[in-house]
Amino acid sequence: MSVAGRMLEAYPKDLGGVDRQKLQECIEACVECAQACTACADACLSEEMVAELATCIRTNLDCADVCDATARVLSRHTGYDANLTRAVLEACAAACKTCGDECTQHAEMHEHCRVCAESCRRCEAACRELLSSLG
Repeated sequence: MSVAGRMLEAYPKDLGGVDRQKLQECIEACVECAQACTACADACLSEEMVAELATCIRTNLDCADVCDATARVLSRHTGYDANLTRAVLEACAAACKTCGDECTQHAEMHEHCRVCAESCRRCEAACRELLSSLG
């Protein structure tokens, strides 16, 4: 079991009807995506055509920050605020879609962009799944 799963299991109170499996999957997808986007931005900076990748780099870094913040918000359960959680998940899904779309444009030329786009798509889907389960 992952650390996120173990921490959810160890939480001493009820999660208020939140689907633990979807929550765990979303936290893990956010953490993975933040790492992939950070690594992709760094790899873009090492490319010879770095100037042409400026938007990709910016989008990667924005997405990494949003994913990191989302994972952190989703990891806190005391004083849960459903409206804030929904807003954060919507923002994360939007950032992942934007970054996934941008990286897809470069995926044929840069493997790191292909890998990042896949991670962004997984995270976007996980955010939308969790959102839909919240009602």
